[in-house]
Amino acid sequence: MSYESKFKKDDIDELFDAVLTLKDREDCYRFFEDICTINEIHAIAQRLQVAKLLSEKKTYTEIEAITKASTATISRINKCLVYGADGYKRVLERLQEKNEE
Repeated sequence: MSYESKFKKDDIDELFDAVLTLKDREDCYRFFEDICTINEIHAIAQRLQVAKLLSEKKTYTEIEAITKASTATISRINKCLVYGADGYKRVLERLQEKNEE
């Protein structure tokens, strides 16, 4: 792994290894329903949608109306897109490639 996260710990490695074993959407639903609350799942999904809309150059007002995310959340995600570890960028690019297939 060439990227060194400031959060790297053995238990987090194990969590990510567990996520990497998920084979399909059903596995994801089953695992995330067990490991997260429904509100946590909704919050994570909302963040991804905000990142997607920001990458599409939508305004904060448009994003707020579409996702119901607060401007603070939108701003935090925008900061991640600009200064973060490129996690959103990598996932959004892969989703775009998958959609183009």
